[in-house]
This record gives sequence, C-alpha cells and structure tokens, in this order.
Amino acid sequence: MPKLTVHDAKGKKVGTYTIEPTDLAPRINKQLLHDAVVMYQANKRQGSHQTKTRAKVSGTTKKLYRQKGTGNARAGSRRSGIRRGGGHIHAIRNRDYSYSLPRKALQLAARMAIASKVRDGELTLIDKLEFDEPKTKDMVGILQYLGCNDESLLIATSGNVPNVYKSARNIQDVSVSPAAELNALSVLSSRRLLITPEALDQIKARASGGQDSETKGAGS
Repeated sequence: MPKLTVHDAKGKKVGTYTIEPTDLAPRINKQLLHDAVVMYQANKRQGSHQTKTRAKVSGTTKKLYRQKGTGNARAGSRRSGIRRGGGHIHAIRNRDYSYSLPRKALQLAARMAIASKVRDGELTLIDKLEFDEPKTKDMVGILQYLGCNDESLLIATSGNVPNVYKSARNIQDVSVSPAAELNALSVLSSRRLLITPEALDQIKARASGGQDSETKGAGS
C-alpha cells in the first residue's frame, strides 16, 4: 500500500501514513463530482439579476403619433419592447438557483475528491498544526517549509481551531476548514490539501462506516 510522508512544522519527515484512495471511496466518479460541484456553485449564486420591462425603462408614455392618418402602424409608447431602448418583453426576474442532491451522494463526492488528491499526490500530511495565538508569520513559515506556499491550499483540521483559521485567513489562496465540513467544491477548488493524520483518520472512519452500511443495504 502507498505510504505518505508525515512532516513536522519544519518540513522534516517524522513518519509515514498508509492509505489507499479506495480507503476513502471505491472509485472516483467524475460525473458525481461534476454534479456536486455544479450544485454548490449554483447554491452560491445570488440570483438578484434582472432586466427591465417597459414599465421600468426610462422614457415618455406619450403616444408617438396619432392613431390614424399617418400611414404608419399603430404605436402607443416609446418604451415598447419592439423599439430601440424599450423594455424587455419577457424580462428576467429575480430567481433562486439553489437545489440539492441526496446527502449520501454529497458525502461520497467529498470523499472522492479527497481520494483524488491522494491518487494525484496533491495531499500533504503534517503531524500537528496548532498555535498558542494567531500568528500569520508562523503559518507562512510552515507553508514555506512544506513547499505549499506557491499554490492554492486548503487546510483541513480535526476540529474547529480558531488560531489556525486566524493565522491563515490573511494569506492569499489559503483556506481552512474542519475535516467534517469538507465538500467536493472546497477540496477541488484548491490545488493542494494540507491535513493532519488525526483529521484523515476521521475521514477514513466515516468512509468505512458509510461503505459498510452500503454493503449491508445491498446484501439485505
């Protein structure tokens, strides 16, 4: 089985971690990953865009010319949708783009995204990541030691660690999330995933539990 190197805060090797992509997901389904990412992006859309109807565009409501006697077609308003500068006939209204996929599908997609990081060598392990107080300078130093300072990075922690979040929030292209809150979009949006063995253990435990339940359901 492949072994990942575990580093300390100075970038030195302090151990190894054995993991297979299949420990997280039986296979990587690109269609499911695509569906999950599109859903998360759609749910982030504000949906407040709209175009103006003839009632909203600026312009006079005076009749352009008399009804009869000119030889022209009847015309009532300069704001009509058939005229330049007029309103849209079928105007775009405010809309809600959000929708949802099954919870188990989203959980599986998140594990597939992490498994793809393992498969592609885009996952870095650090033995522990903690600060006594928020210190951006120290966080930058750790990322430099690990070689993670030149690409977009997602830091996954074993729980809510405010000092880690505050130390990284002002660094460009770096985001922090508890392992329990990772999703397909957050994982795939970053080039590299930095995670502790403890957090990865949590993900593996949930993955094995989910796979066991799926196996039982299929056999019943």
